[in-house]
Amino acid sequence: MLTRRALLRHSALAAAGACLPHWVSGRARDDALIRKDDLAFLEALARATVAAATIAPGTETGNTVGFPLVTPGGHYPALWVRDFSMACGCGLLSAQTMRDHLRLIAKTQNGPDERRLASGAIIPPFAIADHINFDGQPVFYPGTYDAGEHQGGEPWGVLPPVDDHYEFIHIAAQLWRTTRDATFLAERIEGRTLWERLQLALDVPTVDDASGMIKTDVARRAVGFGFCDTVFLTGAMLFASLLRYRALGEMLELRHAAGHPDPIGKYAFFQEWMAMHLAETFGSDGWLSAATGVGRQPDVWGTLFSLDLGVLKGKRKETALDVVVGAFDAGSITFEGAVRHVPRDHDFSPTSAWEKTAGVPLNTYQNGAYWHVPTGWLARALAQRDPNRAKRVVNAMIAHFRAEDWRTHDRQGAPWECLGAKGYRQNPVYMASITMPLQSLRAKASI
Repeated sequence: MLTRRALLRHSALAAAGACLPHWVSGRARDDALIRKDDLAFLEALARATVAAATIAPGTETGNTVGFPLVTPGGHYPALWVRDFSMACGCGLLSAQTMRDHLRLIAKTQNGPDERRLASGAIIPPFAIADHINFDGQPVFYPGTYDAGEHQGGEPWGVLPPVDDHYEFIHIAAQLWRTTRDATFLAERIEGRTLWERLQLALDVPTVDDASGMIKTDVARRAVGFGFCDTVFLTGAMLFASLLRYRALGEMLELRHAAGHPDPIGKYAFFQEWMAMHLAETFGSDGWLSAATGVGRQPDVWGTLFSLDLGVLKGKRKETALDVVVGAFDAGSITFEGAVRHVPRDHDFSPTSAWEKTAGVPLNTYQNGAYWHVPTGWLARALAQRDPNRAKRVVNAMIAHFRAEDWRTHDRQGAPWECLGAKGYRQNPVYMASITMPLQSLRAKASI
C-alpha cells in the first residue's frame, strides 16, 4: 500500500496540473470528433437554450434575486446548482453570471448548526442547497419547492444530495478559469470568505476514511448524484465519489491560483488515495458499479466519467474501455446518441433497471431512459479506441437535435431531458443535455 509520504511526493506534480483532469492542464488527447458545421449548429442551439433557460429579474417573472437566473431549462421555476454548474464550461456564460450565481449559492449555504426538519430530514452544517427558488429561498432536497419544514425525507434522502457541494466548488473553479482572477475567493459573504465556504462545503458529505469514497446508509441516506435522485443507493457511491475526486483537484487549483500553496499536500494526497482505491471499491472487471450496497448495477455514466477524469489507469482503464466499446457495438447503452444509466442487458429485473427506485417505470426517466448529458464522455471514451465509433455517436446526437430542435417545434423539442423508443420524451429545452456534450466537443471540430 502506498504511504502518505509517498503520496505527498505527487503534490508538486499536482500543483503543475499532472493530477488534474486533462481539460485543466490543457492537454488535448482526442482527434476531431465533430464537423465544424455541426459544431456551429450545436453552439447555436446551446446558446438559444441557455437564453431560454435564463429568467430576467422582475415581478412579472417572479425572480426577485436581483439578477437573471439560469434555470435547468425553459420550464423550471428555480436555479438548480448542479445544472448551472454543468453549463459553466460550455463557453456561453459570462463571468458576471457565474459570479452572481456563486454568490447566491454561498449566501444560501446552511449555517453552522444542524437543522432537523419535521419531515425527518437533517440539513448538516454548511450544506449546499439542491435548488434555489426565485425568491432566493434555498431548498436542500429534490422533489419539492418547499423551503420549510416539509422538504426532504425519503424517498429523497435524509441528508441533502452530495453532488451540489462539489458542484459549488466546480462553479468557483470555472469562474477562475474564465477570468484568471482569484480575488473573488477572498470576498466575504455572510461573514465568511468564499474560500472558507468552499472548504466547509467540501467537508459536508460523509467519507469512508479507508478508501476516500463517499458513503451513505439507510438511516442517514443521501442522494449521491441528482441525475439518480429517484434511485435508492447505499454503501460507497461511485458518481458522488468521482465528483469529490474532481473537487479535490479543483481546490488545489484554486489554492495555487490564490497564491497559497498547499504545504501539506492534503488535496493531492486525498485525490491520489481515491484513485488508488476506486477500482477495488467499485469493481475492476469492466463496468464500475453505481454503489457497493443497494444498487450494485453497472453504472454507465460513472464509468464514462471516470474515464474522462483519467482516474482509471493501465489495465483497469483498458478493461473499462473494452466493456464500453462492446456495449456500444451491442446497442445496449445508446439511443439517438443519448446514453442509458444501466446497460439494457444488465437490468436488475424485468420491471426495473435498478434494484430500487422511487416508483419510476422501466425505460422512463432515470430508470432506463436515454440522456445526452454524458454523450460527450462516451464519444471521448470511444475515440481512444476508434474515432469512427466516436463520430457515429456524435452524428446520431446531432441528427436527433436537428430533427427535434425546439426552435422549430413550438418550444416542445430537443434538447430533451431524456428520451426513449416509441416516442417517449421528457422535459423540452433542457440545458444540461446540450451544454455538457458541447463542453467535450467544442474544441474537437473537423473541416
